[in-house]
Amino acid sequence: MKNDAAQERAYLWLCACTDTDYRERVALLRAASPAELLERAEEIFPAVLPEARGKFSALPAREREADACAAYLKKKGYFAVTLLSEDYPEALKHTEAPPLVLYGAGNRALLSERKFCIVGSRKIPPWAEKLGRTVAEQLAEKFVVVTGLAEGGDCAAIAGAASSGNLISVLPCGLDECYPVAHTALKERIRTYGLILSEYPPAERARKFYFPARNRILAGLSEGVLVLSAAVRSGALITADLALEYGRDVFAFPHNVGAAQGEGCNELIKKGAYVATGAEDILSVYGIEPAPKRETQLSEEEEKLLHVLRERGELHLAELANLAGMRIFEASAVLSALEIKGVAVKAGGNRYTAV
Repeated sequence: MKNDAAQERAYLWLCACTDTDYRERVALLRAASPAELLERAEEIFPAVLPEARGKFSALPAREREADACAAYLKKKGYFAVTLLSEDYPEALKHTEAPPLVLYGAGNRALLSERKFCIVGSRKIPPWAEKLGRTVAEQLAEKFVVVTGLAEGGDCAAIAGAASSGNLISVLPCGLDECYPVAHTALKERIRTYGLILSEYPPAERARKFYFPARNRILAGLSEGVLVLSAAVRSGALITADLALEYGRDVFAFPHNVGAAQGEGCNELIKKGAYVATGAEDILSVYGIEPAPKRETQLSEEEEKLLHVLRERGELHLAELANLAGMRIFEASAVLSALEIKGVAVKAGGNRYTAV
């Protein structure tokens, strides 16, 4: 059999240079090694896939295609990890449908570290976004945080983990592309201090069915998954369901009864997911001691207002001021201070909630 370098080169050719999908590649690899597929494509492909699309060029041209792909990755500062690579994530390798190749840009060493996934819907309540950032920041001290690149839950995870550099974002498109396009600059920043990953060749654009396929990578890479916010049909639930299928731990923020953005989280908890209200709930499952919390210094007025919020839950500014015995403009100023200190957040419609 060819050496690993030749096999990895052939993996790259199969996944980046042939007109085959994942199912077809798996069928081909059951019949022959990657190198054999590269060398004997005219013979093996039609035998395994009678409907094989396209004609193959001669062997020297196929080898040039493989080398050109490798050269392009090098030029762009990308790398490719195949199932044969020493640093292919072991946890992902043992899932039902592991990517044959992972294309990456950034800190490759993160692939070998412990990982934890944080996801959430694109529209996330302000309190869940704020708490999600805090949890991500604290988890990033012990894990590499894995997430996507979308608005809402993904961005909360990114904002929390970014400063540590312990961050992996998995894309539903190739590394040359970005979805959503508005996050192109964010993607490049993650590449600088963390790692971006994709199972698709660099120029591949996002397609609808790539998103659930991407979610299996999020779940497969990670020891556990935290869902910050999810409606009943949220894509975040696909990641959670896959995590359960893979035997991973699933955590969810509890939401108010009837809150549409949290119905999916509450259903997960009903089915046995861990309730998480802070990073310590997650770290304790793995026997990890959380870092000591910094005490937030509050004034007497801030303590009074925060106490009301924690006792009564989400409140309108006028009602909150009345319960705290303050005038509205006074309560508004105190709330601004509580927001800056990270212990209260706007919930929309001039309503507030404690974090």
